[in-house]
Amino acid sequence: MTGLLRFSGRTVLITGAGYGIGRACAFRLAAEGARTAVTDLDESAARAVAAELPGPDGVDHAAYPMDVTDTDSVNRTVDQVAADLGGLDVLINVAGGDTMHGAFEETEDEVWARMLDLNLLGVVRCCRAATPHLRRSTRAPGIVTISSINGLTALGSEPYSAAKAGLSSLTTNLAHSLGRDGIRVNAVAPATIKTRVWDDQPGGADRLRGLYPLGRVGEPDDVAAAVAFLASSDAAWITGHVLPVDGGLLTSHGSISQCRPNLARRHEVRNR
Repeated sequence: MTGLLRFSGRTVLITGAGYGIGRACAFRLAAEGARTAVTDLDESAARAVAAELPGPDGVDHAAYPMDVTDTDSVNRTVDQVAADLGGLDVLINVAGGDTMHGAFEETEDEVWARMLDLNLLGVVRCCRAATPHLRRSTRAPGIVTISSINGLTALGSEPYSAAKAGLSSLTTNLAHSLGRDGIRVNAVAPATIKTRVWDDQPGGADRLRGLYPLGRVGEPDDVAAAVAFLASSDAAWITGHVLPVDGGLLTSHGSISQCRPNLARRHEVRNR
């Protein structure tokens, strides 16, 4: 934590904040003064996170159940957050994930539809519901979306990767259309991050550390730090960009192509 209070007086809504990257984002932004709405499909996890969040005296945090694949759930929750917490200034899209499936030619339409619904349309729903509230904000409104390094290079898991690639286009288009309203829109593209999806895999996430020039895989706090920067006024003239948080993975194209089978299954649905 930096000791900064870059989010003092600002309300932040984070999706998928019950675990992993979302949880780390909630703690980072709350520590910097944000009034934080913790949302997750797992309501008990969201409540547990909200109850533990730090923050200055008088700053209240709240937890809400939300399913990003359900339009009514998203609309209802975003409106409720704005009503309860006095508006909305920042949206952080984290909810998403992959599911086990076969090779490309064996993957049926249902898997594609489910991955696009969760990882791309889920973000669309949240951005659409949040935009009217962000337009009313006078406190540096912004959107930061968690994409994936899968959307920037070939790592297999085609349905998940294609959905994440779609977030790059969504980010640049929204940055252009919402810029006139003073709303900045950016994304972060993490590589391998130590979250619970690795717990039942031999060697865990650390078995891939050899792929990374920095000699380790990422931690949720690495991503949260990038999110905090892009959502803060320190990035006031940055919009429409996708920031890789990848430990140098994109510099190692040969190693990446050799290890595609190892990287393609590092997520599970809704687990971050």
